This record gives sequence, structure tokens and C-alpha cells, in this order.
Amino acid sequence: MAIAAPNSSPTMSLSHSHSHEDGTTTAASTTNENLNGNGKQEDDDHEQDMVMPGFRFHPTEEELVEFYLRRKVEGKRFNVELITFLDLYRYDPWELPALAAIGEKEWYFYVPRDRKYRNGDRPNRVTTSGYWKATGADRMIRTENFRSIGLKKTLVFYSGKAPKGIRTSWIMNEYRLPQHETERYQKAIYNHSSLSFLASFQILFFFKSSI
Repeated sequence: MAIAAPNSSPTMSLSHSHSHEDGTTTAASTTNENLNGNGKQEDDDHEQDMVMPGFRFHPTEEELVEFYLRRKVEGKRFNVELITFLDLYRYDPWELPALAAIGEKEWYFYVPRDRKYRNGDRPNRVTTSGYWKATGADRMIRTENFRSIGLKKTLVFYSGKAPKGIRTSWIMNEYRLPQHETERYQKAIYNHSSLSFLASFQILFFFKSSI
């Protein structure tokens, strides 16, 4: 799925007819180039918009994993980058909305999987003012035909230092490929490549709960 914004305001052709005394009509074509009443061209305040007005980004979990995450891991390009790459844990959650490419009440980022311990699998989720804490076990993401395509983990942000942090209303869902697929990409696509870090990418989707 790709929705591209025009680089400049579109040109629209308008037709009007003129009646003659003999009853015949002729059609004349005029071009609308954002002219004002004085015939001067007006500036388009929206010509730099990234996506079309009215567009809302609400992908399903399957779309997030199979299209956006997998394509990114495979090094494929998108016509429009709707998900921003960010070292998310350098920021507190209330700073993130301004850094997202799109979103009003929910935001998405590609995030490299950081390690808390050099030789361990425990990720580092500590920020300047607090930390993200996982709630419950990982959930498998499946397609309609029940094929396993990824994993989802839900996290809540706590302000302060663990284990005595104060729970906040900021919630985040972490989507990643299964470990065996991550390892396969690292070996097959990125072996001896400077892009090997892409294989461990995740998509993080976060929002602020109303509760």
C-alpha cells in the first residue's frame, strides 16, 4: 500500500459552454491553476503535505508484520515512508508524537532491538525518565490461515527507577519477526554486510490510554 502526495498542486481542466444567437453552443476549456479573483496564482499551503488530506494510517497486525516490518528487514523501499526509524528508548513517551511521520492518537516507529546485557537476550527499555515494562507473555501473530508470522509484546511505561516506578497511561505494542526468521535473514541477506542490524528491527506502536 502506497499513497503518494503530489509534488505540486494538481492542474484541473474545467469546461464551460457558450451559447450563440443561432442556437449553437461551443465548448471552451480553461485551466485552473489556483487563480484568485485578480487572475494571480495563489500559494498552496498544502503542497508539501506528505500524505493526502483525510488519510488515516490504521494497519492491521498482519499488515504491520508481513508488509511493513518484513519489507524493511528485507531492505526493500517504500514509495512513502509512513513509519519513521528511531532509537526510541532515547526519548520519553511524551516526546515521541512529534517525532512520528504520521499519527494523531497512535504512533509507529521502526526500532533496532537493543540489548541490556552484551551477551544476553534481555532488551534495554530504559529511558531518561523511566522504563517500559512488559505485561504478560508474548502473543503470536497469525494470518487468516493460521500461519505464524510474528510476535507481539505489550508494554507499559513507568516513571522513575525499577522496581519502584510509577505506572503511567502510556502503552506500547512491540511487533517483531520470530527469532528463527531473524536469524535466517541475518545469515542469508546480511552476512558480512553493514546492514545486518536491519534483521533485528521491530515495529513499536504506542498510544496513551484514556483510563
